[in-house]
Amino acid sequence: QVQLVESGGGLVQAGGSLRLSCAASGRTFSNYAMGWFRQRPGKVREFVASISRRSAGVNYAEYADAVKGRFGISRDNAKSTVYLQMNSLKPDDTAVYFCAADPNCSGSRCNYDYWGQGTQVTVSS
Repeated sequence: QVQLVESGGGLVQAGGSLRLSCAASGRTFSNYAMGWFRQRPGKVREFVASISRRSAGVNYAEYADAVKGRFGISRDNAKSTVYLQMNSLKPDDTAVYFCAADPNCSGSRCNYDYWGQGTQVTVSS
């Protein structure tokens, strides 16, 4: 089992920045690909970004088109934490943000095994 706890959400004005964190426990963090998803009001949960396990010394990142160039995903295996740096935030980014983990796959089409409880991000206009 992997336990995931998100933090860093809050209220921010449009154009501002936030950094979300997701702390993992229970298994070897470096063995898991990590993803961020969000659920906007009245919408289904959607992929935001993911970062793979290290392969040949490289972590591969993937982003949804809606956040490319504004959001950045990173991981610190020593701290068992994945981050989502969110810049140039828009009111449309308002959502509950979830992190997810999976030992076997990564990316937008991965069916992640483990999920956090989510953290609310609200962007005011």
